[in-house]
Amino acid sequence: MKQIIVLATTNKGKTREIREMLKDFPIEIKNLSDFGPIPEVIEDGLTFDDNAYKKASFTAKVLGYPAMADDSGLCVHALDGAPGVYSARYAGENATDADNVQKLLDALKNEKNRKAAFQCVISIAVPTGAALTYEGRCEGILTREPAGENGFGYDPLFFFPGLNKTFAQLSIAEKSEVSHRGRALKEVSNEMDKILEWLDMNMPRFTRVPCQG
Repeated sequence: MKQIIVLATTNKGKTREIREMLKDFPIEIKNLSDFGPIPEVIEDGLTFDDNAYKKASFTAKVLGYPAMADDSGLCVHALDGAPGVYSARYAGENATDADNVQKLLDALKNEKNRKAAFQCVISIAVPTGAALTYEGRCEGILTREPAGENGFGYDPLFFFPGLNKTFAQLSIAEKSEVSHRGRALKEVSNEMDKILEWLDMNMPRFTRVPCQG
C-alpha cells in the first residue's frame, strides 16, 4: 500500500514538481483538488516556517491524511527582504503571477542591486499536530524583463548564474537540482525512509469496536 500524502495546495505547477521529485518512493501524492472544498487557511504567519506548518497541520486535521505544505517566497536585497512571505499576494490578494512580476519590475526599475534569493520551508504534518520541517535556499539575480515559458510565480525574472538561465528557462529536472524547493525536497527525499517510519508511528490508529445492540 502506498502512503498517501496530501499537498496543501491546488497549484498544478508545484504539484507536478513535487510528484516528479518523489516519484521513486512508495507514496501517492494528492493535492486539495482531489478532495471536496475545505476552509481556506489564512497565511498570516510572520515567517515561512509559520505558514508552512499552519497549512500542513490544518490540512492533515481536516482530511485525516499526512499533509505536506511549503511556504516559499522571493527575498529581494534592495527591498529589505520583500516581498518575502507576501510573495504570492505582492500585488494584492487576488493577484496573478503576471501582476506580481510587474509590480516587482516597477519597484526595481531604477535599482542596480538585483540580488535576490528564493527561500522555501516544507512542513510535513499529521492530524495530531506533530510535524517535520525542511528548508532550502537559492541565490540569484533579477532580470529587467521576463524570460522563459516554464515554471510559475517569479521564475521568469529569477536568473540563476550557475546555469546561465532564468528559472522559467529550466526544465523540471534542471530546476529541481538547484531551486530552493528542489533543495528542500532533496532533504525530504534523502530522509523519506525515516519520514515514512515517522508517519507510521505518528498517524492516529483507530480501534474497531463491536456493535453494541
